Order: sequence, then C-alpha cells, then structure tokens
Amino acid sequence: MARLTGTRVAFLATDGVEEVEYAQPRAAVEEAGAGVELVSIKQGSIQAMNHMDKSSTYPVDRLVTDADPGAYDALVIPGGVANPDFLRTDPNAVRFVRSFFDAHKPVAAICHGPWMLVEADVVRGRTVTSWPSLRTDLTNAGANWVDEVVHVDNGLVTSRKPDDLPAFCQKLIEEFAEGRHARQRA
Repeated sequence: MARLTGTRVAFLATDGVEEVEYAQPRAAVEEAGAGVELVSIKQGSIQAMNHMDKSSTYPVDRLVTDADPGAYDALVIPGGVANPDFLRTDPNAVRFVRSFFDAHKPVAAICHGPWMLVEADVVRGRTVTSWPSLRTDLTNAGANWVDEVVHVDNGLVTSRKPDDLPAFCQKLIEEFAEGRHARQRA
C-alpha cells in the first residue's frame, strides 16, 4: 500500500455524517501515515449517524472559515444524507471544496458526498459514481454517472456506499500518494 507520510488530509463533515464513511477512510489514511484534520461548518463536535440512528460524536479540529485549503494535500467528503446537504448550503464549505480542484489536488467523495461536488460545480465532463439517488443531480450538473464500486477520474475518487469502503480506501490512498493531478480541473 502507498505511504502518505507528510501528507495532510482534510475531512469535510458536519452533523449527519455516516460514521463508517468518516471513520474507515480516516483510519486508512492515518494508517498510511497521513496527518488528518476534521474540518466542519460548526465548532465543538459533530454527530455521526449509523444510517438513521445517532452514533458517536467526533471533535472538530478546524472551522471551514479558518481552514486554509493550501495547508492540505487532499480532501475527503464522507456521505450520510444530512452531512452533504448541510454542507452544500454553506458558501465557505463550497469554496473550500472547489479550491482543491482549482489547485489540482486529489479529492475523494462517497455515497451522498458528491452532492458537494455538484454544488461546487466541479463534475461537468467528469465520470463519477455515488449513491444511486444522486444520479439525476450529477448528470444534470454535467457528469457522466456510472454504477461502479469505485471510479477514479484524474484525481477524483468516488464510491457508492459503505459496502464499497475497502475499494474506496485503497484507491483514495493511491491517488493521494500520487499528489497533484495536472488534469484535475474545476
């Protein structure tokens, strides 16, 4: 497996994040040697969910308004129905996501996480996957939607659901280890 020593990864999440889609990728990148920060639109801690039931809470490391995208090498956007829906209404969170594409940095989004990609207007002309209910939103935003366990498009890693986490984690680590992708575009 690729090593991420010296790599800084931001996880963008808020209340309603699907716990397994936050915890497993975070553990994978930390195990690969990356430094991780939980960036959020709220202070304190966020409430994770196990489907529709409350689960653990996680401490927020940095508010998105205080987070410098230039300080991170990669971004992960976990799913959960509520998480990206709350995030996409915050202009600072949307700018934060878009800045990774502008800088050609790798980004990974799973399940409902690609809603943030729609809001940041970064999927036009790209091939992505997601939870099936996002298909129309993604295609209306100009993406080519595919039903695959994991799909990589020039530094953008997407997956459909928690069952896809092993493949998602493996691919995001590979893409993060490669660093910037010249063809990554906004």
